[in-house]
Amino acid sequence: SAWTAFDSWMQERDPDFLDKAVGIIELLLAPPTDGPLFCADEKPGIGVREPTAPDQPPAPGRPARREFEYVRHGTVDLLAAFRVSDGRVSGLVRARHRSREFCELLDLLDRQTPFGQTIHLIVDPVSSHRSAEVAVWLAYRPWRRFVFHYLPVHSSWLSYIEVWFSILARKCLKRASFAD
Repeated sequence: SAWTAFDSWMQERDPDFLDKAVGIIELLLAPPTDGPLFCADEKPGIGVREPTAPDQPPAPGRPARREFEYVRHGTVDLLAAFRVSDGRVSGLVRARHRSREFCELLDLLDRQTPFGQTIHLIVDPVSSHRSAEVAVWLAYRPWRRFVFHYLPVHSSWLSYIEVWFSILARKCLKRASFAD
């Protein structure tokens, strides 16, 4: 079956894939009670561009028209966290998404979460989430407990933030224009 082939392929890449995936799914279905659970990740390469001419509104017998030429103003990365309990998303727009920017996202979550609560994060096992810089940032905040729950390799689709990024891209970014 298709599932057997998929499972076999994933087992080659990560022998503990199934156990890790089930652990994440169980965590999402029964979040921790000692603090909020967030799914966090980055959406890189969001195009910052604006049309060279304004859109034309619809007229009788004619649909709206959108200018297809645009001026590029570079790209930005969105670092965001989806709170599982209520779907609230907190995020930062930055020029890059290194460990430093990930620490900024952690700082934002720290400021938004009541003191004494543990912050649980479901994240990809990428270097910017596991770096020495992140470890040092956490060590300098002994009053706040962060618990990282790492997704299995090649399974970012298990994270709710990926669904939110997909909706954002289709509904908001696809036709958006930004001067900066």
